[in-house]
Amino acid sequence: MKSTPDNSSQTTPAEHEENRMVTIFGYSEEDLTDILGQFRKQLPEFVTMMTKTANLVTKILLTGKHHAVELLRFKMNKFQQQLQSLFNEEVVTTEDLSISQVLGRLLVERELTVSCAESCTGGNIAHNITMNAGSSAFFLGSVVTYSNEVKANVLHVSRSDLSRFGAVSQPVAEQMARGVANLMHTNCAMATTGIAGPEGGTKFKPVGTVWMAVQYNGQTVSELIKFKGDRNTVIESATNHAMFMLIKLLRNSYTPHEEINDD
Repeated sequence: MKSTPDNSSQTTPAEHEENRMVTIFGYSEEDLTDILGQFRKQLPEFVTMMTKTANLVTKILLTGKHHAVELLRFKMNKFQQQLQSLFNEEVVTTEDLSISQVLGRLLVERELTVSCAESCTGGNIAHNITMNAGSSAFFLGSVVTYSNEVKANVLHVSRSDLSRFGAVSQPVAEQMARGVANLMHTNCAMATTGIAGPEGGTKFKPVGTVWMAVQYNGQTVSELIKFKGDRNTVIESATNHAMFMLIKLLRNSYTPHEEINDD
């Protein structure tokens, strides 16, 4: 009597899982709908994509599951590289790190120090940086200069510029960054001055208007952004924006904005 073959030991190879992340800055969920919609169409069935956007920071997570490990890794690396090329200089990191953690790593690697002068963000940049263990290696301090008197007396912002241009202006933001760098004796500095709301806006400077300036080894750059959202969203978005400006300056990938006259 012939015995039937025992196929009980023949099992389907287990699926292997690979994850890839790309974090970008500067896009709202609406901005990304079409861009990521087109990218998603090319993904095979064994790769899924999840996105989470908060305060202009978007984390894109790719998850792939397949029994062919080498094929899966090749595909996942390819898709991650495509995302990096798609967003280019707006890529913050490909690791599971916050903007403040990325900035901290860069400062440690380059043996640099940083300080902050904050008006509308009220110390939130300092808070985000010091949430990370080891930040004392590069973060020396912050000054919350809410009033014009403190801006002038502590950071030596020009009183004539405060009077002529107002506290929410390019000259004031840049002088705040230079002033705190001199005060704290740091290589780098970040400064914010703006209108977080819900009140205080004008026709020419509505709620959400924020000037941000960053300095690195004597070079100062500044940007004017009109953020959308409530008070907390404006503060968090401005915080992230200022930190990412410094990241790009440290990476030598910063592109100066067009000259803006907000006189």
